[in-house]
Amino acid sequence: MATHLPRPNRTMRTAVIALAALVSAPAAAKGAVFLNGVNIDGVTNQKFENVTVTIDDKGNVLIQAKGYEIQTPTTTPKAPPTAAAGPVSKRYFLVSETAGLGLAQYDVDVFVNSTWIKRVSSNDAQAVVEISRWLKKGKNSVHFAATKVMGAERKSSSPSHYLKIYIGEGNIGGNNVMIDNALVEYKRDASEVGNFADELAIEGR
Repeated sequence: MATHLPRPNRTMRTAVIALAALVSAPAAAKGAVFLNGVNIDGVTNQKFENVTVTIDDKGNVLIQAKGYEIQTPTTTPKAPPTAAAGPVSKRYFLVSETAGLGLAQYDVDVFVNSTWIKRVSSNDAQAVVEISRWLKKGKNSVHFAATKVMGAERKSSSPSHYLKIYIGEGNIGGNNVMIDNALVEYKRDASEVGNFADELAIEGR
């Protein structure tokens, strides 16, 4: 007795053939994945709900999803390297002044851009040093480290006995130094008994 199998539905057969062709076809060029127009290739471990997915003719997967926002990392543009500051064109001098020789009882170590320049003492009548070669155009730092040196006794407690240090632009005329533009004035006097560390900025030209 012959057995007659039902003829397969043509529509179903066509769908099966199309699916088989899709599975067996060699992989075309890999498309990219976009979420709301932004490429998200490489994104993993994500779940999107209530979305519309479209695959275009180039194999790109286009996901439209309301309520999702893609944030891309922003990079801050690097500032161009600052040109190295050149040497100053002006001349700069350190000059000290003492009122009451030795009575303020202070020694002050002076540093320019972290370089020790000189120890100025209230026992000295006057110190004069050109410091141009330690300065650069632009911002410079001058550090003062003041130490009270009383020894066996305190010689004075009057603020009129002091040690002052000036730094500024100037010139030499004969044997004299003339400061035309004073940039720093640093003072310690006999009424003080502590040690001090102070830093000031000056602009080199």
